[in-house]
Amino acid sequence: MKKIKLACIIDDDTIYVYGVKKLMKIVDFCENTLVFKNGKEAIKYLKPVIEQGEGIPDVILLDINMPVMDGWQFLDEFVKIKPKTKEITIYMVSSSVDPEDVNKVKDYADVSDYIIKPITEEALISLIDKNP
Repeated sequence: MKKIKLACIIDDDTIYVYGVKKLMKIVDFCENTLVFKNGKEAIKYLKPVIEQGEGIPDVILLDINMPVMDGWQFLDEFVKIKPKTKEITIYMVSSSVDPEDVNKVKDYADVSDYIIKPITEEALISLIDKNP
């Protein structure tokens, strides 16, 4: 099975982050993981990384509801800095089943899919298969 080199989790729920990292290890999802507790932290880290073109994550698992900068605000900022040479696959991962949230994702071409929490082993394995 192929493996993602670098995954990024942007989520303020420490229990979820712990669980998804454990699942990633079980399914051998990725080689390395970055974790940020809100979108602002992630943008602050990603902007220089993207400018330098090194250490860019392959996949981002992005929560919607976070303090400081939520998932939607992150996406609005991300489109301004996204890399031109490498595609980052973004999955919105949320406990929200609100149809508005599910439909809003369609407004963002950079988001590949909307996944309802809790994420499962099967979902992670399918993300590996979907990742280019």
